[in-house]
Amino acid sequence: MAKKNSTNKSLAENRKARHDYFIEESMECGVELVGTEVKSIRLGKANLKDSYAEIVNGEVFMCNVHISPYEQGNIFNRDSLRKRKLLLHKDEIRKLDAYTSQKGYTLVPLSLYLKNGRVKVQLSVGRGKKDYDKRDVMLEKAAKREIDRQMKDRMRQ
Repeated sequence: MAKKNSTNKSLAENRKARHDYFIEESMECGVELVGTEVKSIRLGKANLKDSYAEIVNGEVFMCNVHISPYEQGNIFNRDSLRKRKLLLHKDEIRKLDAYTSQKGYTLVPLSLYLKNGRVKVQLSVGRGKKDYDKRDVMLEKAAKREIDRQMKDRMRQ
């Protein structure tokens, strides 16, 4: 029997999420997909920009995730922006529900990746940043870059 590859291959990332939210906690969960969606994701045709997750009747759904229709899929293709159910245990859902019931917290998918041949989502709990928080982070990054540049120049001399 062939051994499956256990490495994680990132297929799509939500880079803007780390800019817009303070990430409190993150967990891995499965996604309920149809075959043509999996094939399209494997080709890298998924977009997590502006995506979020919500809890409805004790189930978690991922919204606003755009998965382009598979080109050879014909009648089996589904709507590219449909809600997709996330596969989590009940205690994990309760924990997420406790977070999101607090003001300012939301569920944000950070990345889609393959693990042992299955598509997984890294779902995180994020607290929204204000504009001044974003500016502070940008200033810190710029200062760190400048310090690294100065250290590099000193090491050369």
